[in-house]
Amino acid sequence: MSEKQPTVLIVDDSKVSRMMIKAQINALHPDWNIIEAGGGYEALELADNSDIDYFSVDVNMPEMDGLELIERLQPGHPTKAMALLTANIQEDIIKKAMRLGAACFHKPITEEVIKKMTDYFSG
Repeated sequence: MSEKQPTVLIVDDSKVSRMMIKAQINALHPDWNIIEAGGGYEALELADNSDIDYFSVDVNMPEMDGLELIERLQPGHPTKAMALLTANIQEDIIKKAMRLGAACFHKPITEEVIKKMTDYFSG
């Protein structure tokens, strides 16, 4: 019996960023399933209707920032790995992300950053 392949939800309002993250994850883990959301409300809906293992979340998005999204995702997905991917590295953002149980990874999106994130996801 084959093992279930993990599903990653990439949440970023930039289509280009989502494409770059997806391409890097595919290069490292071609067997992982990838779902994309352009914003927080779409991400919440997908999270309710899909079996998602890992969340890659941008901080600066319209409607709802990444920290608020993670805060809203946590109750329904307490054991899932969540990563905040951001160019906006401020101490208070890092502290809040840690309080919410999310790891922070610094943009720009590079192979090295995505490798660190996927290593975090797969433990």
